Amino acid sequence: MSFITQVKLAEFKFGAPKNPVFNRRQKLVQKIDDQIKLAQDHTYQPSKTVWKKDEAGAAYKIEQPKRIKRWWIEQIDGTVLLTVRYGAKPLEFAKGKNAVHLPNKDGIEPTLIKLKAAVEAGELDDLLEKQVGFGKRTG
Repeated sequence: MSFITQVKLAEFKFGAPKNPVFNRRQKLVQKIDDQIKLAQDHTYQPSKTVWKKDEAGAAYKIEQPKRIKRWWIEQIDGTVLLTVRYGAKPLEFAKGKNAVHLPNKDGIEPTLIKLKAAVEAGELDDLLEKQVGFGKRTG
């Protein structure tokens, strides 16, 4: 038997419609991955490729460290407040509650892993929708 008769064929359409909910999830999952790596290694510094120009005007690429901001702060008593940021603002989980309270630093990485699973399952889609629409005008 030939290969073509064994497989199911379909038409490929370039530029398939994008799902904004899926894109938001993926963006947040990538940010959570960076935070997990930062929790595991405090010296973690991702890099990005940027274009620069020299004196003659010729463009070239260089690797530059990417700025990454920690989502948690340690309190005086040793407890930790962990926020989840989408864009510049933290997500508000409940009215007036935008951080997860942890007893110590050891809980940061497991909490971030659970958070990543929740985002992938779609549990925070409503919060992301509100966050994205927060600054938009409705008229």
